[in-house]
Amino acid sequence: DSPSSTPEDLVLPFISRILMEEDIDDKFFYDFPDNPALIEAQQPFLEILSDPSSNSTSDDSNNRAVSPCSPSDASVGNAAQLPPTPAAVDSYDRFQFEPVDLDPAAFFGGGANSDLMSSAFLKGMQEANKFLPSQDKLVIDLEASSGQFFKGVEEGNKFLPREDKLVAGFNGHAAPAPAPAVLSVKKEEAVDAVSANSGGGRGRKNPYHDDELEQEGGRSSKQSALGDDVSAREMFDRMLMPSDEMCIVQMQNLRIAMQEAVAKNDSGGGKGANGKGRGRRGGSDVVDLRTLLIHCAQAVATDDRRSATELLKQIKLHARPDGDGTQRLAHCFAEGLQARMAGTGGLVHQSLMATRISAVDMLKAYQLYMAAICFKKVSFLFSNSTIYNASLGKKKIHIIDYGIQYGFQWPCFLRRISTRPGGPPDVRITGIDLPQPGFRPTERIEETGRRLKKYAHEFNVPFEYRAIATAKMESLRKEDLKIDPDEVLIVNSLFQFKNLMDESVVLESPRDVVLKNIRKMQPHTFIHAIVNGSFSAPFFVTRFREVLFYYSALFDVLDTTTPRDNEQRMLIEQNILGRAALNVIACEGTDRVERPETYKQWQVRNQRAGLKLLPLNPEVIELARDKVKNCYHKDFVIDIDQHWLLQGWKGRILYAISTWTANDASS
Repeated sequence: DSPSSTPEDLVLPFISRILMEEDIDDKFFYDFPDNPALIEAQQPFLEILSDPSSNSTSDDSNNRAVSPCSPSDASVGNAAQLPPTPAAVDSYDRFQFEPVDLDPAAFFGGGANSDLMSSAFLKGMQEANKFLPSQDKLVIDLEASSGQFFKGVEEGNKFLPREDKLVAGFNGHAAPAPAPAVLSVKKEEAVDAVSANSGGGRGRKNPYHDDELEQEGGRSSKQSALGDDVSAREMFDRMLMPSDEMCIVQMQNLRIAMQEAVAKNDSGGGKGANGKGRGRRGGSDVVDLRTLLIHCAQAVATDDRRSATELLKQIKLHARPDGDGTQRLAHCFAEGLQARMAGTGGLVHQSLMATRISAVDMLKAYQLYMAAICFKKVSFLFSNSTIYNASLGKKKIHIIDYGIQYGFQWPCFLRRISTRPGGPPDVRITGIDLPQPGFRPTERIEETGRRLKKYAHEFNVPFEYRAIATAKMESLRKEDLKIDPDEVLIVNSLFQFKNLMDESVVLESPRDVVLKNIRKMQPHTFIHAIVNGSFSAPFFVTRFREVLFYYSALFDVLDTTTPRDNEQRMLIEQNILGRAALNVIACEGTDRVERPETYKQWQVRNQRAGLKLLPLNPEVIELARDKVKNCYHKDFVIDIDQHWLLQGWKGRILYAISTWTANDASS
């Protein structure tokens, strides 16, 4: 494979494919029914249901009315005033759309005989009825609407394909011959490690088997198979083939937009971020916001509330969420200092984590991040090239990916491995990630496996996938991962271990436990990428200084490469960078989950766990440098130190990546 090729550019088309999925917003609204967009969309229908002019007043209709104390009445009548809650999602399916007669007498098996009811229950029913809307507002003439419904079904069927064309091999039609590639997504497991008392790697079977998941996906997506195979499929092909050109065009468009924004600011007398941490408010003097932030942190640390409050007022006077990079940074840090001073850091962070972001918005923000900032792209390039070189001459390869999430890294790897001399090997990926809330903890990583399966099918790569959801990565043992000695084992962790607790919180550090477990796996290569920060110190002022300098660089990157009015940039700053900074500033103990260490600290940990540092491949380093030089801003830094590939901005090292193997592993 030629080093000049850039397979990592397939990340952007992969994100585009996810955005093209028909049911991505449907799943979001089902998981988060409190979303304002969903409530706004429901409002016209709720008004129709509660409109007296659309209700029937005939005696026959009144006789068919559902009891006002039934759950269906409660859900319809109250929905106009109260937004739906996540706990009520399942009740919508059972009651709101399929009303059942829940007359109180029926609960006691007496039919119409109400003597079996207690007087207290009847009195409670009478009191409850006072808060329910009257029956004449809830009765719907189903007979009058049924004719219109079936008429609409007939009209809609005209636009649908015949049933014999929807499913291959159905009604006597032969199914197409299967592809020669061996493609299987094995039954996935969810490791139950949520309990803090979980002792080992014991897992529980995932009750959602692959066949059930596929059937459910077919029922929920309606015409998704048709859309994927026809129009959407053609779009995917157009995006996949010219992926290099598309990536370059997106980066060029971002540069043009940034140049126009800078020219506009210069012509209007504005001044962009200069990296010196100063802001201007009206005609007032220039203010050093970073110095004010440090002084405020010192006042908070010494519990000098009067000085801290006064400094916070000055900071907020000049900080703006839509200003330059330093003003936006100060806005986020001021929120963190205020939460720490009020003692509500944990609650504020939990509320921010509970504020869900649309998957579409998050993926678009990720697209911007990949086009404007090189850190992820270089890490993908380094990791994929390392795995490719390790697979040369091998028939099977097993990749254990800690923190797989949406799997953005792997489409480009599958494409590259498909062109390997002698044909591609059998690829098996074990995706490990945190469980999703609800009854399907592995849903996101299972969907990642299905998307990767489609890519493997396109590139004719034999592929298997297994999803593991665990809240405690240290609970995973070698026995849980079904390691085959005939496979080349690769352990991949890109920026995931920063959220593990350290010995300052837990006596037996989960970080050391995970690293020792990796050594026991005897991997051919352990690819370890880390966030290079030293703001995990227990002393607040020291930690605050470090996190201030670190996030100053990240905010400056966005201010230099992205226009200020870009919505995705604001989402990254406020909901990703700002949320993480607030956690470091305002939280302590187990609530503080952002705990990065420097690459030198991680080197000591890895060596103590029995891992050996491997030398870097010069060709991969040169390829990474060329990529950054040709496609990204000149202030990005690529350097090497003690077999670590370092990435930074304007001289400050922000990320690092290296390769390891077990000390006692055979070469």
